[in-house]
Amino acid sequence: MGVAADWVLERILAATGKLQEVPTVFGHHQSVEHAGILLALPALISQGLLQASEVYQSLKKGYYGLDHILLLLAFMALLRIRNPEQLKTCKPGELGRIMGLDRVPEVKCLREKLSEIVAQNKAEDFERHLSKQWIEQQACLYFYIDGHVRIYYGGQATLQKKYVSRQKLCLAGTTEYWVNDQNGNPLMFFIGDLNERLKDAIEQHIIPALIEDTKNIAPGEDSTQPRFTIIFDREGYEPAFFAKLWEDHRVAVITYRKNIKDKWDKTDFKSVETQVNDAKVIMQLCEKPVQLGKASFREIRKLGTGDHQTSIITTHPTLEQAIIAPQMFSRWTQENFFKYLIAEFDFDKMVNYGIEIPDQNKVVVNPAYSKLYQQRKKLIEKRRRLEAQLLEAMENNIDQSMNETKKWLQKQAVLKEKIEELQVQIYQKENDLRLTPSKIKLADMPEEMRYNRLKKESKMFMNIIKMIAYRAETALFNLIKPFYNNQEKDGRQIIQTILSSSANLQPDYDNNILHVTVHSQATPRANNALKHLCEELNQTEIDYPLTKLKLVFKSLVP
Repeated sequence: MGVAADWVLERILAATGKLQEVPTVFGHHQSVEHAGILLALPALISQGLLQASEVYQSLKKGYYGLDHILLLLAFMALLRIRNPEQLKTCKPGELGRIMGLDRVPEVKCLREKLSEIVAQNKAEDFERHLSKQWIEQQACLYFYIDGHVRIYYGGQATLQKKYVSRQKLCLAGTTEYWVNDQNGNPLMFFIGDLNERLKDAIEQHIIPALIEDTKNIAPGEDSTQPRFTIIFDREGYEPAFFAKLWEDHRVAVITYRKNIKDKWDKTDFKSVETQVNDAKVIMQLCEKPVQLGKASFREIRKLGTGDHQTSIITTHPTLEQAIIAPQMFSRWTQENFFKYLIAEFDFDKMVNYGIEIPDQNKVVVNPAYSKLYQQRKKLIEKRRRLEAQLLEAMENNIDQSMNETKKWLQKQAVLKEKIEELQVQIYQKENDLRLTPSKIKLADMPEEMRYNRLKKESKMFMNIIKMIAYRAETALFNLIKPFYNNQEKDGRQIIQTILSSSANLQPDYDNNILHVTVHSQATPRANNALKHLCEELNQTEIDYPLTKLKLVFKSLVP
């Protein structure tokens, strides 16, 4: 039957198709490894983990049901078990006791269940269901948008290349566009087909989704206030696009201004008290109207050290500059979110392999045109270097003696000849560029070079699980903030340690209670945080899923 497979009758019934899913039954157990993870259950439920049953159909008859798989995946994320294969290094019986089972599924079984979920193609529906709920709960009207490139190192897919800032290289990959709130909590995401630009992702996908999700909390149609405000970096900079968002959708923009050539007088700046996240900050700010193209904007500049001026523009008509600047600078919470998920949740891991064929009528940059353009660019750079050498040779020749002049004239002649040869090649490349279309349909590309894409459904589903896990961890982190002085430094690490702690499980079926007693932590301050965390979570009065057992938490150290 396998290691820790103790429920023989239930497994026989499941194998013969007579069991929809195994019932959840807890036993009395002492010192169960990782049982502290049950502290995360109220947060996971509040973030909508089990609402997947409202979107997904039940799995086919078997031992493990949909809720079992969802809970296991969320527990794995919070325990830093990064993929199903790493379950081989864990004790299946210990994890099973945490879930009211004899053991958790083995790798093959878990992957089969994942495939069954993914085959329903409901990840986008689930994501939209959760994002609307989160936005309405938070009454969120400020959204941070940024792209994240998931680098592809394989050879099966043919993907477009894009500049990856963290690697400082152009690499093949898939771009995911994420929407977060001011604190860095994820709200929604969109996976591009062919490395769409940030502007295209905002206009075609994110804005329609946000309009739908904020319709119950946004100002009325006749209001002069924006529906909501989006904040992003210079990648999406295009003033005409910002004006269009306001005119068509009444959506305001806050972003950095590019190509600044002037400096404002330092005497124009005034000290303004602002708040960036939880910290109060004094900034030197100044605001002036600015005309960019045919549109008018508000420009706010911050005077920094060394007289550096950081420029921000916005289409928001009434928001105070003391709020605009902190909103823009809070964009780093989203960068920190990406960094944390990559380090802790194996964010860029491929869930399954395989490729899909995108819409063949999609128009992309012609690779042949890009290659010619780069070749021309390199020739121009080479010509400029030779021209610089020629200028230097001509200047050196001015004060030389008659004997030296001949040598310098010969050098100038060689350089001129090389420049003329390069100019001929540049003219040829320019002619080739004129004959080559800059953009092309996928269907018109050579088959061996035609772009495809990685399978998206499984990645979208796992992204949702990790979003829920991250938001649940953040909720627990916020609960211990008042009781833990160094929360910004190592608060999340304390949460990770608590969740991976051992605990005693004592079900009381007469009173429908599951007592979870978490073992002592390494330090008094961690035990203090654990104590207050248990008190806060007990007020939620959450039942363990698929049972009537109310979870009651306490620390082994009084």
